[in-house]
Amino acid sequence: MHPAPILLITGVMAAGKSTVAQSIAEQLNPSVHLRGDVFRRMVTSGRVEMSAEPTPEALRQLHLRYEAASQVAKLYSDAGFTVVYQDTIIGEVLGQVVELYRGHPLHVIVLCPRAEVVAQRELGRDKTGYSHFTVEALQEVMRSTPRIGTWIDNSDQSVPETCRAIRQRLEEARNAWH
Repeated sequence: MHPAPILLITGVMAAGKSTVAQSIAEQLNPSVHLRGDVFRRMVTSGRVEMSAEPTPEALRQLHLRYEAASQVAKLYSDAGFTVVYQDTIIGEVLGQVVELYRGHPLHVIVLCPRAEVVAQRELGRDKTGYSHFTVEALQEVMRSTPRIGTWIDNSDQSVPETCRAIRQRLEEARNAWH
């Protein structure tokens, strides 16, 4: 059995990753929606949050989170489940994370709405992702993110429209998976 595809959906906070990933996963059978933030929240004592000026320990925990998620994603992929893994993986680290999936059919989707759209979405969210960062600062990190995978400006798209765009782009890349 060949491993099933792994879709890594990334972007800044409030880009729509969680909602889009859940919708995509619900359309696939069998599938797993893997939420990277779960691994952060599993650290119950000694957790160090990321900030604009991260400490070495914050970076160590972030990389541990990415490594744990890659192991779980590959386990499910090897068992035949399409994995929709959603996390904030931006900046130069995206290339490092992609390397964790070597030998597995990974497709990277980067959601990159405009800064003003992200700011507006953040206002309507139950959770606040921008307590340690500004929208503008993360948009700057996005500019340094390697152009890996499929980049989608979902600023003016509904969730179904974004999912449709992802599915269309994945069909184009299907040959690369095998």
